[in-house]
Formats: sequence, C-alpha cells, structure tokens
Amino acid sequence: MLNQSSVTEFLLLGVTDIQELNPFLFTVFLAVYFVSVAGNGAVLTVAIFESGLHSPMYFFLGNLACLDISFSTVTVPKMLGNLLSANKAISFSACISQLHFFHFLGCTEAMLLAVMAFDRFMAICKPLHYPVIMSPQLCAKIAVTVWTIGFFHALMHSVMTSRLTFCASNQIHHFFCDVKPLLELACGNTELNQWLLNTVSGTIGMCTFVLILLSYFYIVIYLFLKTHSCSMLHKALSTCASHFMVVILLYVPVLFIYARPASWSSVDQDRLVAIMYTVVSPGLNPLIYTLRNKEIKTAFTKMIRGKR
Repeated sequence: MLNQSSVTEFLLLGVTDIQELNPFLFTVFLAVYFVSVAGNGAVLTVAIFESGLHSPMYFFLGNLACLDISFSTVTVPKMLGNLLSANKAISFSACISQLHFFHFLGCTEAMLLAVMAFDRFMAICKPLHYPVIMSPQLCAKIAVTVWTIGFFHALMHSVMTSRLTFCASNQIHHFFCDVKPLLELACGNTELNQWLLNTVSGTIGMCTFVLILLSYFYIVIYLFLKTHSCSMLHKALSTCASHFMVVILLYVPVLFIYARPASWSSVDQDRLVAIMYTVVSPGLNPLIYTLRNKEIKTAFTKMIRGKR
C-alpha cells in the first residue's frame, strides 16, 4: 500500500530554474525525442522483419531499441509537458510508477549491454561454437531473464520508496521521479533505502560494467594473438565499436550520478547529467548503430525501396 498520509502529489521543478529557456528546451528535447522514437522504431522494425538480420546480435539490438523507446518515454513526455505548463504536479502514485519503470528499463538496459558484449565475445573468440551456444532458444531465455531481473529490481525500489513518509516539502528538484531526489524529501529513516540503492543497484551496475570490460579485453587480446591481418583485425574491432560507444553513453553519466557520495551531489549537475542518459543517449543509439553498421544500412535501404 502507498503511504500517502502526508503528501498526495509532488512538484517536478524541471530541467532549469530559468523559465525563459523553457520554449527553446522544449523544441530541442522534442526533436531529440522524435529522433529517438523514429530511429529506434526503424531499428526494431528491420530487426524483426528483415530475415537477414535474424541473428543473436540483432535480436539483442532489437531488444535495446525497444528499451530505448520505452526508457525515454517514461520521462521525456512529462518533462516536455512541464516545460510549457505552469502546473508541474505529479500524483504520488504516478511518481512511484515513473520511478518503477525508470529503474526497470534502466536496469534491464544495463544488463542487456553486458549480454551484447558477451555475444560479441562468443562470435569473435568462439566462432565455431557460436551458432550452437547462442541458439535462438538460449537468446530468448536470456532476454526474458534480463527483463525479469530488471522488473523485480525496480519493484524493490518502488515498494521501499512508497513506504516512506513525506511530510516536508513536496518539491522535487528534478524533471522526473527518482529514488535519490525522493529520499531527500523523506522525513523518516532512509538508511535501508540508501543501502539498497548503493549496494543492490551499485552491484548490478558495477558487475555488468566489469563484464563488458572483460569481454572487450579478451576480444582485443584474442585478436592480437590470433589475427595477423590488419584488415581482419580492423573489421572485427569495428563490429564492437558501436556497442562500446553506446556503453560509454549510458554508463559514464549513470556512474557519475549513482556512484558518487551523497555529499558530492549537486542538483544542477544531476539534472544536466540525467539529460544525457534519459534524452540524448536513446536518441544517439540508433544513429550510432545505423552509421557504423553496413547490414542495418542495407536493410533500411531495402525496406525503403520496398515501400515505393
């Protein structure tokens, strides 16, 4: 049950305190959101309907595109509405729901990126065993497992946050509901919530990041020891470059927000950095994969020509 005895709604103060910037920011963020939805929607479409892309790599890429559409939709539409509206209120239940889906999709994406790195490791370092090990059945089980873990991880945070008592200010110095800003408004004991955020979420984030780094470390070592052709080395590494760029775009701002001690936090910095992984990163991901991947560009071309 949600504890709404003291606070029934929150006020999202938004991206900036300078109101004159709101129309400009609305235009910019709306354009980025459109690119994100259209780009990821196109990637998801070709991954589903183009038979030549029915491989583990593009199966997981389709999952990533679906996650990016959903992840940005959790926060951006509400932020856009608040940029043009004087009413910045969000109900208690809507706030907890936004928090839940934000952590559900964010956690799932972090784990999916680790799975994609492992997939590249298997494809490059174990090419003969790759089709057998990364079977469609195993890929489907991995995807279901990742989405399920993400859901229950988010459920932990949403339930624990909803049980807090909010009896002071209801103004959230952010453009969406997240655990850290809400803990600052709680007037009860938040040590357990903070511990769960630092320990459970921190462990998931660091373990997936280390797995990604280990996968690419072994890929690089393997290629240097086994590959004597510079062209083959470059081709193999280029297939990993897009994925690694997406990893950097997500993990650098996320680690900056959640791995810092609370005493180092700054409201303005947190809001600025949060824009990177909630707005910018989902919009850039399809561009990165499209521009650096010949198979996707070919599939796009076939799809466009087929509609004419």
